[in-house]
Amino acid sequence: MSNVNVASYLAEQKKTTDKDLAAEWTVLEELYNEKLWNELTIKVDTFVKHPALQNEEALLALYHNFIASFETKINPYGLVEILTVVISYLSDKKEAIAFLEKLKDKVKICDQAVWMCKVLQGQIHLEHLNQLDETKKIIEDLKDILEEAGNVTPVHGKYYMLAANYYRLVGQHSDYYRCGLQFLGCSIDTYPKDQWAQQAFCLGLAALLGEGIYNIGELLAHPILESLNGTENEWLVELLRAFNSGDIVKFEQMKPKWSSIADLAAQEVKLRQKISLLCLMEMTFKRPANKRTITFDEIAKEAKLPIKEVEILIMKALAQGLVKGAIDEVAGVVNMTWVQPRVLDRKQVAGMASTLDTWMSSITSMEQLIESRASEILTN
Repeated sequence: MSNVNVASYLAEQKKTTDKDLAAEWTVLEELYNEKLWNELTIKVDTFVKHPALQNEEALLALYHNFIASFETKINPYGLVEILTVVISYLSDKKEAIAFLEKLKDKVKICDQAVWMCKVLQGQIHLEHLNQLDETKKIIEDLKDILEEAGNVTPVHGKYYMLAANYYRLVGQHSDYYRCGLQFLGCSIDTYPKDQWAQQAFCLGLAALLGEGIYNIGELLAHPILESLNGTENEWLVELLRAFNSGDIVKFEQMKPKWSSIADLAAQEVKLRQKISLLCLMEMTFKRPANKRTITFDEIAKEAKLPIKEVEILIMKALAQGLVKGAIDEVAGVVNMTWVQPRVLDRKQVAGMASTLDTWMSSITSMEQLIESRASEILTN
């Protein structure tokens, strides 16, 4: 685009009767004429969000008559951020996909800019075109690339939100839970507070329903759960704590609450199996390393299971790598040697501190015993 056309477009825009808006156009013109591309990028990034421009016609005119004239001169990722607003107002979403495809070629010298274009395409495929296969391909294509990026980029949070939304839609609870937590780890500071409660509720359900999700403490430690305090879903935090500590009595007491959620009620058997496994993990964790021989009777009592189902429970825990140990069928005991590490709550940390105190006392006693008998040992 020629400078004459740009000048003509800017001159026309400055004729607006809105004095504040006219002043904005004047600043843009000055930055453009002085070729202050960095300052212009920052200014345009704010300007595209101006209330007077929030329609397809105005934003496309801004792009074609102004931004396109210097798009190769500014930071590629900055260009993508600016055009994200323009793309969001395109009524033809297939045209928006094509627009982003062309944009990828223009910003190919910057990996982050290309990644962002792909994420934006994924959002359109998922939210507007309901094209799940195309969304899945983008998520899978970017997964390894972003994991190997070496550091967290501004794209990571947007990618994890895209992936979480996709997995929630297709009912993959475990993947949704993991991506949801990764999203919060990247973008919690910019995530709108009015959406916290909904996200917390969905993550809580995913933690309970997800296959292989036993590290519930990671979610319990996150401040987003506080958004459920004082809401109708506050009970979910209490249920998550019950699962984290393997408290089957609490789980059964809360059945009137959690069974009101159709997804949880439909998976009652699986929930019972999961909390039984967590109960076994908690029993192992609480015991000192030298006292981890647990009888089948103790497990049956704690997990509220018939004695004949205890061995099956232990075998499931061993098969999933939740614990390590050996079953002695004759003696009716299991000798535990290890339990999978988890994020601990305050009560569990206090229990660990007590265990450490016991170890220190044992070490001190042994040290004193050796000192008192040192001469006896040396002379013999």
